[in-house]
Amino acid sequence: MDKIVKYFKNPGPRNTEETLMAVSKRIDELNIKHIVVATRVGKTALRVGEFFKDSGLNIVAISHQYGYLRPGRWLIDDGIQKKLQELGVRLCTGTMPLTTPGRLYRSDWKPGSKKPKYHIYNTAFPFDIIADTLRMFSQGMKVCVEIVVMAADMGLIPVEEEVISIGGTRTGADTAVVIQPAHIHEIYDLRILEIIAKPRLTHISR
Repeated sequence: MDKIVKYFKNPGPRNTEETLMAVSKRIDELNIKHIVVATRVGKTALRVGEFFKDSGLNIVAISHQYGYLRPGRWLIDDGIQKKLQELGVRLCTGTMPLTTPGRLYRSDWKPGSKKPKYHIYNTAFPFDIIADTLRMFSQGMKVCVEIVVMAADMGLIPVEEEVISIGGTRTGADTAVVIQPAHIHEIYDLRILEIIAKPRLTHISR
């Protein structure tokens, strides 16, 4: 088959609208029923919910886990949570398997902190290797795989159906892929079937 891939010159939120337009076209072509989107403070999820309003899609938004920056706190405020609920977006959070565990083994594990909180082994965690390999495509590619695994493990998407995953570089959306999901204990069964959009230049953020 011949398909068009959207390549952006640079990563970042400036690419969100074009990413969503490319996703919309592929949804129709593949009859996709499920979208998983990464969202830090809820704004990207809100835009996806508005863009696909009344589409009947199962839209799952995955945010950073509780306590990622501040103990016991979520990054998404109550107002945005309410708007997402009204749009039918299922907002969830949980441990990020390709990000958080490895931070315990590296000196940069705690975001926003110059000093590690616990004893650091200064070594690699196996999932770090998976994450860094995906970052060779783009930061958003790592995010796209990670959030699909999280959504599958929470039972929010089926593993028997193809889904579209949307991620970005820090904020917004600049990467979108078609994925055959898998659970974390079967992550090597996950398949990136198609690339819909990605930036040509990548920013690596660990």
